Amino acid sequence: MRDVIYLDRMEQAETLLKPQRVEVLRQLAAPRSCTEIAEVLDQTPQRVHYHVKKLVKAGLATQVSERRVRGIQEGLYQAVARSYWLSPHLVGRIGSRDELALGHLVDLAEQIQADVAALDRSSELPSVGVSGEIRVRPEERQEFLAELQTTLQDLFTRYGGAEGDAFRIALACYPKGEDR
Repeated sequence: MRDVIYLDRMEQAETLLKPQRVEVLRQLAAPRSCTEIAEVLDQTPQRVHYHVKKLVKAGLATQVSERRVRGIQEGLYQAVARSYWLSPHLVGRIGSRDELALGHLVDLAEQIQADVAALDRSSELPSVGVSGEIRVRPEERQEFLAELQTTLQDLFTRYGGAEGDAFRIALACYPKGEDR
């Protein structure tokens, strides 16, 4: 089972965004049959089977084995991940995105989600996360943003060669909100 699956196809999102299916998917944290899930959720096995088949078709669950019960083959199913992230691009883009627009941050966050979801998280990976708050007077905003951009560009230039491990650097700088 993977830690995270990044969903970027509309049919996957549509399959997942049904409350009953989410409950079925939660029950599939460990391999289970439709009959077992039906008992827990107080549903009929046929109704659960319908939802499980939709989850399997969308790639959100998989059949992991079969067993013989009272003369019939019964499938055991399991979720393919512990978490499912929906891509913001499923809603679509509205307007243009330039580097200084808040919409660019949404695109950046989406890229980070996709990158992290694609990582093999079976071992410890070198990474760093930094968060902080900087207070800048309105008349210094442009100077601050220009200096920040220059500092990062210097790092990209110094370490941007073709040799070594590739790392993605993403920095988001935005107004904090209510307490500006």
